[in-house]
Amino acid sequence: MTFKHPNVKKLLDWYHAHKRDLPWRKTKDIYPIWVSEVMLQQTQVTTVIPYYKRFLERFPTIQHLAEGSEQEVLKLWEGMGYYSRIRNLHRAAQQVMKGYDGKIPDTAETFQKLPGVGPYIAAAVLSIALDIPLPAVDGNVMRVYTRFHGISDDIRKNTVRQHIFKELKGIMPTEPPGAAGDFTQAFMELGALVCTPQKPQCQSCPLNEQCTAFTNNTIECYPYKSPTGKVPEYRVSIGIIFKEDKFYIQKRPSEGHLGGLWEFPGGKAAADETPEQTLFRECKEELDCEVEILQPLPLVRHAYSHFKIQMSPFICRLKDGDILPKENRPFRWITISELDLYPFPGANHKIFPRLKEFFKDFFARNKKTGCFIV
Repeated sequence: MTFKHPNVKKLLDWYHAHKRDLPWRKTKDIYPIWVSEVMLQQTQVTTVIPYYKRFLERFPTIQHLAEGSEQEVLKLWEGMGYYSRIRNLHRAAQQVMKGYDGKIPDTAETFQKLPGVGPYIAAAVLSIALDIPLPAVDGNVMRVYTRFHGISDDIRKNTVRQHIFKELKGIMPTEPPGAAGDFTQAFMELGALVCTPQKPQCQSCPLNEQCTAFTNNTIECYPYKSPTGKVPEYRVSIGIIFKEDKFYIQKRPSEGHLGGLWEFPGGKAAADETPEQTLFRECKEELDCEVEILQPLPLVRHAYSHFKIQMSPFICRLKDGDILPKENRPFRWITISELDLYPFPGANHKIFPRLKEFFKDFFARNKKTGCFIV
């Protein structure tokens, strides 16, 4: 076995001896490998594993995924966040069935025409599944590479990513069969297990003798990432509006933030508004209705990728009339037992335990008479 660079052999020998036993490493089928790479973006391996297994049990082939409903697909993804990933994967599966006769494209140029497939996904999937020599440059790879070579340029710059891609392509092995995929996974594995963001295990690294950061004791200097601005935080109010034994939910548009998920009505507070005032205004604007607050629920704090929220939930009832959604979005009146059938954002899940407690107490109070207070 020969390689273009001696450190490649060191890296691959280390990988073969220490790689984790992960379910997506038990196949060379491009579809489950694609699913795993989409899931692993922005999500830790330990979180992904049960989702991956459940997802492939329900959608074992690209055809099954293409034929799945949006709600079922989102429900299986629920809790992992970054929902644009699964919406893109779902659309991509439908395009594969319609435009490629069910065969996932096997070239980077064609593969990247599918929704959600950028340079990283294309390189990772094609190298691991099909052994095509395309370096997959993610955060782990950039961290390992900048430390090894002492690169202090800002990794947010696309020029740095392009430079690393070019350099890795020059040393990426093309033989024996499987070497390109192993190279991709070895770099990722080294970053995940040894060359970690905090407290890297440099003594265990197969490349430490040649590593610039290790030999110069400058590990903390790499990689350099320019600071971002302060993450904004918004105050939000939502209303759980119910009548008799059901409450109102509505579906978000399929595109955009949290697209396709279900939610309770509400929105961001205007300047100097109290949470209650925000709720009343949003209900009037969104649903053309007035509500009466029956009980507030505890404040919920939740962080998304680019902003945070403080969410004030209120259990409400209609004052008069009925709800008339102004945007013609799908809506339902559901019972508390049906709540788990619908995919909701993570912030909403934080209020579900208290909401279920409320309904349990509510029904207990009204069990004898069979009457409802709303």
